[in-house]
Amino acid sequence: MRYISTRGQAPPVSFLDAVLQGMAPDGGLYVPERWPELDFSQSLSATHFTFAAMRVLEEFAAGDVWYEEDGLAAIVNAAYIAAPADSDDETWRPKWPKAVTPLRQIGPGFWALELFHGPSLSFKDVAMQMIGPLLDLALKRRDRKLTVVCATSGDTGGAAVEALKERERIDLFVLTPRGRVSDVQRRFMTASGADNVHVLEVDGDFDACQMIVKSLFADSDFAERASLSAVNSINWARIVAQSVYFQTAARTLSAPGPVSFVVPTGNFGDAYSGWVAKQMGAPIDRIVLATNENDILSRALATGRYERGASKATLSPAMDIQLASNFERILFEALGRDAEGVRQLYSNLAQEGGFDIPLRALAWLRETFDAVAVSDAQTLFEMRENSKCEGELVCPHTAVGRAARVAGGGSPRVFLATAHPAKFPDTVERATGVRPQLPAKCADLFERSEKFDSLPADAEAVKQYIRERSRAWT
Repeated sequence: MRYISTRGQAPPVSFLDAVLQGMAPDGGLYVPERWPELDFSQSLSATHFTFAAMRVLEEFAAGDVWYEEDGLAAIVNAAYIAAPADSDDETWRPKWPKAVTPLRQIGPGFWALELFHGPSLSFKDVAMQMIGPLLDLALKRRDRKLTVVCATSGDTGGAAVEALKERERIDLFVLTPRGRVSDVQRRFMTASGADNVHVLEVDGDFDACQMIVKSLFADSDFAERASLSAVNSINWARIVAQSVYFQTAARTLSAPGPVSFVVPTGNFGDAYSGWVAKQMGAPIDRIVLATNENDILSRALATGRYERGASKATLSPAMDIQLASNFERILFEALGRDAEGVRQLYSNLAQEGGFDIPLRALAWLRETFDAVAVSDAQTLFEMRENSKCEGELVCPHTAVGRAARVAGGGSPRVFLATAHPAKFPDTVERATGVRPQLPAKCADLFERSEKFDSLPADAEAVKQYIRERSRAWT
């Protein structure tokens, strides 16, 4: 399996190189040259998360030799099964429940897919926990060190810290917008106590953080000397791991027909992962993009115009995004894999702030995707109704998805529960009158010391910061 850039001006690379690089040197995103079709001959492997994860990873890493001796099982087990050496200690808590991503019925034809049971209480853990051991093995084999950068609107940073802290060959640099994340989200980033973790509060919004990360990769000399990689959803390993829970949920519920998914989304990575699962044969009908008031995706599908607006601070901050990076990947498919067409459209975006989606591509997108924008008022109402009628507390991002239930057609619908409500205690309490408590495994979060630095939204300042601290710098 080889990986090509959506912009067509970078040579094909292996799975491992696509993961280590994160972003293609021509500014595009890596996608596989072909789409594998999964044949789950045994029903258990279709619905058991760890078995399915091994099958999916095997397809996307096909032909690479780096994992053969140790086996894919070692990576997957380290991510989702293996207990630490001191697991007999009664204070230890497992990282995951046995199901990893439990599926729970919440109404007639409605299901919740709980993705928040990992160490940082976010769906981002599902992929990050696999990336950690994968990078460890790869860097050991190649005798390399790595500088990993991450732009985050809240949850990606905490998940990256939990996955990469204390890893000997990795230095992690997390860029987060100052004042735009919850206290719990911030502490999952700043209170790890790990020397290899560096958190930067940037004076700007998430899009500014994301643009800085892209500019680091665009500087080829800097990227090479820093041995730069990224763990945002632009990293292909994130997409691979996230596609697994779409596979398992869809195949669990598919009889007698396909299911639809409602995905709270800002950067389009999770929704794109659902499309990847569908492309590989999972019985998926519609994918509903549930956005907050930062509605670039819903506007794009409704009007055909992909255009950045002003970023708004909402009650669902992890989705406060006006430029959805992974939209480039699905646009590449919608254009019939026309890399020149993608380059031209993204040149227009850079120069004019937007572009018109070609009509044929727009029709192609509408065959699979619906989109609904949800206001803060609707989010609060949904949280309150869930508490009053179901006795369930949900995070504001999950509530955005629940509020978008009008879309998705008549098939059974799976709503992604993307974060634990305790990550947003103030918002949950405002909506319901109940303040959610952190699970026992992270109950001491606010007792830990914080460590972070503040920088302007300036790429050169970030580069200098990394030069001074990265062990990979040459």
